[in-house]
Amino acid sequence: MLEIQFNVPGQLCQTRRFVLGEYTIGRSFGADIRLKHDSVARRHALLSIEDGQTFIRDLGAADSIRRNGVVLSEIAPVRRGDSFAIGECELRIIDSPTGDDSHEAAPRATSIEDDRNTVLLPAARPPTQGNEQVVKPGTSELQSLQEKVQELVLRELDLFRRTALNNLANVDLRQEARQAIESIIASGAIQLPDDIDRGRFVQDMTAEIMGYGPIEPFLQDDSVSEVMVNGPNQIYIERSGRLNAVPARFINDDSLLRVIERIVSPLGRRIDEGVPMVDARLPDGSRVNAIIRPLSLVGPILTIRKFAKQRFSMDRLVEIGALTSRMAEFLKVCVLHRKNILVSGGTGSGKTTFLNALSESIPSSERIVTIEDAAELRLVQPHVLSLEARPPNVEGRGEVTIRELVRNSLRMRPDRIIVGECRGGEALDMLQAMNTGHDGSLTTGHANSPRDLLSRLEVMVLMAGMDLPVRAIREQIASAVDIIVQQTRFSDGRRRVTSIVEVDGMEGDVILTQPLFAFKQRSITANGDVLGDFVGFGQAPRFYEDLRDAGINLDRSLFDGAGGGSRARGDAV
Repeated sequence: MLEIQFNVPGQLCQTRRFVLGEYTIGRSFGADIRLKHDSVARRHALLSIEDGQTFIRDLGAADSIRRNGVVLSEIAPVRRGDSFAIGECELRIIDSPTGDDSHEAAPRATSIEDDRNTVLLPAARPPTQGNEQVVKPGTSELQSLQEKVQELVLRELDLFRRTALNNLANVDLRQEARQAIESIIASGAIQLPDDIDRGRFVQDMTAEIMGYGPIEPFLQDDSVSEVMVNGPNQIYIERSGRLNAVPARFINDDSLLRVIERIVSPLGRRIDEGVPMVDARLPDGSRVNAIIRPLSLVGPILTIRKFAKQRFSMDRLVEIGALTSRMAEFLKVCVLHRKNILVSGGTGSGKTTFLNALSESIPSSERIVTIEDAAELRLVQPHVLSLEARPPNVEGRGEVTIRELVRNSLRMRPDRIIVGECRGGEALDMLQAMNTGHDGSLTTGHANSPRDLLSRLEVMVLMAGMDLPVRAIREQIASAVDIIVQQTRFSDGRRRVTSIVEVDGMEGDVILTQPLFAFKQRSITANGDVLGDFVGFGQAPRFYEDLRDAGINLDRSLFDGAGGGSRARGDAV
């Protein structure tokens, strides 16, 4: 049997005995001999006690092991009186295996939790009388149990200080938390009620402490398009276009706030009382908005718009009733022959999804530059350059705006410029690009109708700080924009193209528009489904003759009054 004295800075000296076998030494909760000190690596060394010989192996930590003051090359024998320095901790060999007592059965040694920083004790420990927490089933009792486990794990893993948690992809760290929870339960520090599934409890607590908590299953569910957390006790999801409350809950405000911090910290952002709201995104591209006290009176609010894994093609949009095949055919011709198109709609109306579908008609031979706040566009062409705006850092510096990226893209020799959304002064640069040779550009904007979008464009141009007369702005818009596509999200959750209009020049100080297609709502069923028809106005766009002169045989019957005709129902986009 091997007897070792452990000297850890700031801790009482301890002596333990070990039987034959192999023992990992490190800071990790899964280590057989656990030294909870910052100078010790997660897996620092391997101690092998064999019949007749004992040795220690360095596992390649940054701080090499020293035996009696000399750095180990890799492996060294262990003898009575030796001193091994592991980080700032010392392992002194009191006695080495001799005689038959080395075969004596004894508990395998590991580490357990201590109120201070480090301790080593045999693993076979009975539940501590008076210290265990027995909880009866029930919401409040379960929450009390969760809070107790969370407190123990946070202290055990020192998560209040460790910045490694910012990397949510760290599988080892999640495994360490799982081991910590299982060890706490096994040690008797807490006792689960009989009607609680232990495996599910460990899984949920691991997600709460290391992942996204109770919303993690919804983020992995492809049928969920949005997750809304209104404080720790109220969670809503959007599925198939409809909002539904779910029974999932966070433990408390602090638990929810830690999830928010894990999202924003890897992006160089912070959220606290000084900066109580933040925009960010998940590694998969999902958009995140968070706002906390004192601005929020209900506790931390977290809104996640998920990044759709399924890419909707134009044909798929036709299948689900978002538009008709005639409308789709017309828009494909417009994109192919370099007409400037704006997609208009309210928040969550499917503008980005539709922009993705439009982009598939761009020839693969063209050089495309995409510009977005958060990268969501997924183009299938081979020659695509994706640019993403950057918010200011914690010092308020380093911001790169959409407008700066639009101006820079003009120097990148683009055939097409696609802006995820125009919401400010970049509208002026986008209009100028459309008017100076970058035909076929695409973008989106927030508006309730095509006419509203034209008015908003005027306002956005003025936001660029240029003192331009209104007539000059309108002339720029009328000259640059060819087609406006209006997207609408209906009460039944479905998204549809409700209007396609052509911008038809100026008359006096007014921008003229010509409606080409529209959706006419007829009724709402008892189940809340919206019924209606897509119709054409029988009027071809003014560039129809230009297309015909270019050899494009666009069937004029596409625009007839029967342009849609079919009842519009289907899945939500």
